[in-house]
Amino acid sequence: MTRALLALGSNLGDREGHLRGAVAGLHDRVLVVSGVYETPPWGDPDQPHYLNAALLAADPGATPHDWLAAAHRLEDEAGRVRDPARRFGPRTLDVDVIAVWNDDGAPVISGDPELTLPHPRAHLRAFVLRPWLEIEPYAKLPGHGWVNDLLRADVVADDLADLRPRVDVHLDT
Repeated sequence: MTRALLALGSNLGDREGHLRGAVAGLHDRVLVVSGVYETPPWGDPDQPHYLNAALLAADPGATPHDWLAAAHRLEDEAGRVRDPARRFGPRTLDVDVIAVWNDDGAPVISGDPELTLPHPRAHLRAFVLRPWLEIEPYAKLPGHGWVNDLLRADVVADDLADLRPRVDVHLDT
């Protein structure tokens, strides 16, 4: 059985609905879902704030590329349109595969340009690390260390101050 950590984000349209749809779209593969955080946009400031969350999922026999295909399917179902001119631009739904572990618990490491694992910028993103820490307090990002320690790095700590828990939004499975 492989496990995957997926990061969810939405800043266009029905943000809550898009996140709920992503969780529902993974059906019985979802193990646990974090709370929701409202965050300023990252990398392209001229857009609305995001709602972000993280989830752990498991699927017997799923490959890392199966997780990527599931992420793209969820984005397509939410009507995501990719704008090559705005790599970090607004979106109805963004689903990133952050890390994948094999059935023996070993992390999958991949330099594949289509799916680099672990996600190459996850260690820099408070909106990924904080929700992850909530659902897995002893999480370790392969190749980067303990998530708790990564959150204290200056580049991440500055962004962490801008995350606002949205206790009014629930994505329960």
